[in-house]
Amino acid sequence: MDTQREVWSARSVFILAAIGSAVGLGNIWRFPYVAYTNGGGAFIIPYLIALLTAGIPLLFFDYAIGHKFRGSPPLAFRRISRWAESLGWWQVGICFVIAVYYAVIIAWAARYAIFSLGEAWGDDPEAFLFGNFLQQEDTARVGFDLVPGVAITLLLIWIATLVVLAFGVQRGIGASAKIFVPLLVVLFLALVIRSLFLDGAAEGLTAFFQPDWSILTNATVWIAAYGQIFFSLSIAFGIMITYASYLKLKTNMTSSGLVVAFSNSSFEILAGIGVFAALGYMAAVAAVPVDEVVSGGIGLAFIAFPQIISAMPGGPLFGFVFFACLVAAGFTSLISIVQVVIAAVQDKMRISRLASVALVGGSMTIVSMALFPTTTGVGVLDVVDKFVNNIGIVGVAFAAIVATIWFLRRGPEFVEHLNSVSSFHIGIIWRLCIGVATPIVLGYMLVSEMITLVDEGYGGYPTDFVAGLGWAVQIALIVLALALSLLPWRQGTDLTPPKHHEFVNPGGHR
Repeated sequence: MDTQREVWSARSVFILAAIGSAVGLGNIWRFPYVAYTNGGGAFIIPYLIALLTAGIPLLFFDYAIGHKFRGSPPLAFRRISRWAESLGWWQVGICFVIAVYYAVIIAWAARYAIFSLGEAWGDDPEAFLFGNFLQQEDTARVGFDLVPGVAITLLLIWIATLVVLAFGVQRGIGASAKIFVPLLVVLFLALVIRSLFLDGAAEGLTAFFQPDWSILTNATVWIAAYGQIFFSLSIAFGIMITYASYLKLKTNMTSSGLVVAFSNSSFEILAGIGVFAALGYMAAVAAVPVDEVVSGGIGLAFIAFPQIISAMPGGPLFGFVFFACLVAAGFTSLISIVQVVIAAVQDKMRISRLASVALVGGSMTIVSMALFPTTTGVGVLDVVDKFVNNIGIVGVAFAAIVATIWFLRRGPEFVEHLNSVSSFHIGIIWRLCIGVATPIVLGYMLVSEMITLVDEGYGGYPTDFVAGLGWAVQIALIVLALALSLLPWRQGTDLTPPKHHEFVNPGGHR
């Protein structure tokens, strides 16, 4: 095995970094909206079932691969089987695509933290966002006219990200997680507490938690729950494989996974409380029902919340804290996404971390700067994000499980490894979840989403626009993954699986 591989200094640092990766923009602006539109308080039931039957099993699946086979996704899958390497490169490609657009949303949030102090959006936050700030064209196309205010901030985000990554796993990623994750929790708790004391907060929370039990018989609600878990836990596209590969050989894996999974879900519920308390205030001020002010995604963060900030006492400070939370959550997630690509290049080419950061980071920065801080960037981002999440991540998760669990039959080996180093043991229930329940749900999600996108298109965009940025990009990622898997590894790379005795825990967890 590679004796020079970097390691986390302690399990607690890994847990913080994993939480930092999992807790991202989607926890704050996606979960509250998804929960509200899928039964409110009743949604918690399918959400928790999805967490237990798919989220945690997939997290353990990633941990087993990363920790046992000690490599980035391509190297770890290559050590499992020669023909499985392409799965790892598929995950790397997905991370590349996500990173180049995810960074620009962090740049928007950073600018809005400053805008909040003077309520720069005035009386019409939507017109300010798309007109004054992003300067978006009405035409759906790929243009290269930069918007300086966005481009400069995006460049600074990339510089900060690559500086952190250049310092390595422990001094860079680990150190930043120890700063940003606690900071995020403190800031968001302050935000939630302030929201709870706003007029109308109780009505907002009632709208959020009031259960609609009848909706539990609706299959789309259950798919929404599984989708939220897949998209929010940083599972199935290489991050947790990469992070687990830096753990010491004798590390309690399953207990770490439980801490990460439940911390992520706790933050999502906390986000729902804070967001809906604030939306309740907005509804009270506008004298309309809560359902008329509910939104998700970009609309929630950059249109609804500026309206709340302008209306509430102490709004500028509240706004600054809210957007600072978005920056902190997004930044730790971006670091983890880029690290997957850096680790893969570093492993395949056997080059130094600094060289890999420069090569990968430079490429990502160029693509990101060319496509997204432009007058056509929002449409490009919207389509790319839709396809990489709903087709790319779901597709590679399904393929990885089918390949390793069904065809290669490595499930018992993964169980044995995790149990040999962990205090919380897994067995037949995990194998049923990862081998039956999870692939069935993933397969259904993938097929139904593909049918919908083929039949209906997406977002009212022109067919060629969706085909080029959506379908073509996803097909290209698969073709590129296959091509990269055919390239030889640098001489000296150990492609053999680890010896079993390397992982035996003297504590007797067998």
